[in-house]
Parts: sequence; C-alpha cells; structure tokens
Amino acid sequence: MKKLFLMLFAVATTASVSAQTVVESKTFDNFYIGVNGGVATKATGRAWFENMNSNLGLRVGRYFTPVFGLALESNVYFSNKPYPSIGTFVRTMNTSLLGTVNLSNWFGGYKGEPRLFEVSALYGFGWGHVFGTPSDVTSDNTLTSKAAVDFAFNLGKSKAWQIYIEPAMIWTLASNDLRPDNNVQYDIDEAGFQVNVGFIYKFKNSNGTHNFKIAELRDQSEIDALNAKINDLRGNLNDKDAQLSAKDRQIADLQKALDECNNKPAPEYKKPATVTNLQPTVLFRQGKSVVDKAQYAPIELIAQYMKNHPEAKVEIKGYASPEGSAARNQQLSEERAAAVKKILVNKYKIAADRLTTKGCGATDELFEQVEFNRVATFNDNTK
Repeated sequence: MKKLFLMLFAVATTASVSAQTVVESKTFDNFYIGVNGGVATKATGRAWFENMNSNLGLRVGRYFTPVFGLALESNVYFSNKPYPSIGTFVRTMNTSLLGTVNLSNWFGGYKGEPRLFEVSALYGFGWGHVFGTPSDVTSDNTLTSKAAVDFAFNLGKSKAWQIYIEPAMIWTLASNDLRPDNNVQYDIDEAGFQVNVGFIYKFKNSNGTHNFKIAELRDQSEIDALNAKINDLRGNLNDKDAQLSAKDRQIADLQKALDECNNKPAPEYKKPATVTNLQPTVLFRQGKSVVDKAQYAPIELIAQYMKNHPEAKVEIKGYASPEGSAARNQQLSEERAAAVKKILVNKYKIAADRLTTKGCGATDELFEQVEFNRVATFNDNTK
C-alpha cells in the first residue's frame, strides 16, 4: 500500500504542474475508447509458454492532463490453464479502474501534441469473477490489482489513433474459497503475467484537435502594455463624454434661442418705397443679343421682384458699346432689351403688358469699363 500512496502523490504533483501549461479541458474533452487482446499465464509454478490463456478487453478512459488520467478496463479470459476447463466459453473476467501516468510527458514535458512514441504506467484495483466454479465453493468473486506499462505509438496526422504493447502483472489480493487463506496481500504466487496489444481512438475535443493544446501565455510586460492601452482608451472615452455633454448644452442653448425666435410675432409688413432704378443688369457679348445662361440670375431677380410687387411695371433698356456703326448699335440695343423681355415672359411667366422695352443705342457713360456698357438695365416705371 505504501507504493500506492507514493504513486498517487507523484501523480497529483504532476497533474498540478501540467495543468499550468495546457488549456483547461471541458467536461467531455480528452475521452478515448479502445480494445485490446493478448495472452496471460500464471506468474509462478508453471511453464509460461505451455499455459497461455487468450483474452480480449475493452478500455474507456479520459486524460485529465497530459500526464494524468483514469481508465476503466474489462477483460475476459477464454481458458484457465494450467487448471482444467469446466466447460464455459469464458472462464474468468477481470474489471479494473486504473490510474494512468504518461511518463514521457512527465519527464520530457508536453510539446503541444503527443510524441510518436510514449511510455505510460498504469496501476489500479479491480474485481475478478470466475465462471463455472464447483458447487462446494461459496464465492466466485475476488479483489484484484493490476500494474502495467504501455509502450505506445501515436498514429496519423492528428494523432487520434494509438497502438500500444502492454506487459502487465495482475494480482489476486483477496481470494475466493479456492485459496486456503483470505488475507489481502500482494503474493507473486497468486499473480499472473499478461502481454496485450491494444488500439485506442481519442475523440475530438472542443479545441478542434484530438489532444491537449498548449496555453497561449502572455508575459507580464505584455499584460502591462495592454492594461496601459485600456487605461488610455478609458481616458479618451471620458474626454469624449465631456465633449458630448458640452455639445448637448450648446444644442440646448441653440434650440432655446430658436424657440424664442419662433415665438416672436412676425414683423408688420411695410410696402417698400417705389424703386426707380433696379440694380440687376444683364451683360452681353460683343455684337450679340443672345442672353448667356450665366446671365439668367439677374433676370430671375427681376422676375421675383415683379411677383412680390404685382403692381410693378418695369422698363427694360438695352445698350451697346461705342464700337461699330450707330445704326448697328441701335439695332443691338433694341434686340437685347427684347431678348430679356422674352425670357421674363416665357420662362418666368411675367405678363407682357407689365414690361416695356427701349433701345438706347451706343453709350460709354454707364460704366467706366467700356465692355460693361453692352447691357440691359431695368427701371420700375410704376406710377
């Protein structure tokens, strides 16, 4: 029993160390299932190769860390050499709960995936049952213990499959009535030697692999840098909150001012005094009476003025610059005044009887810049 406690202490120490280097597994991670089979013989008193018993077994287990695990195993034996058969197909059965220790990972460390070749130790207790016992035997059950070493090969790209060779010793600790005493003890004369070959399939884990993954640990300097960045972001967020509060107050002040403006009574409309000379003028190119698109803005201002003053009547005067003959300049001035009237009537829907035109011929007195005198001007002739 002393050896058992020492082994359990070593396993617990290993589990605590390895747990710091791998990602914590979830409840249903790192399970496996497998089958095994081989031969067994009595450890002492008989020729091994003449008294081999064949067996088959099923093993289900889980790795809690890359070093420590538990397995439940059950094997059936098809003969009972060197003792005579009593006629049953299955002569004995042994079911064990085994602790497993991966010695390769214990001493060599876990590198992020299983090695191609690994060595593991197994130890535990079980229940043995003998089928077809004589009628004078009152008990056919017994307490057993198993110790084994697995020489395992991990196969495949994902290391999901494992094949192992396992030499083992199995002791009968507390005998049935076939033994002369009932003491619980490890006795080589009450033990069997067994060699099995097994296959294991490791189920896929939540981490996307069939095995443990190394934890991505960060050093303290990196953690400090991340904390500093978080604090900077928090400071920026506080500044933004203060700016938003200031904007909210500004919006509230503007809204208050707008409400006050909306609540003021509208100013009493006073009809403006009669305007004689209206400021907008329409410029023309030399020798042309066609209104450029860019000159529609002053015409639109006159149209808006006449719509706002339904009683207004406007005279349009056309002018030409001094270049050319007097007759041609007179014709140009008349055509320019008529072109502006046509736009006011057709585009802006001003009644034609509210508009009069006059060609004033050539002049250089309206504007100091000579070419600025190629214009049409507006006068309000309302009486």
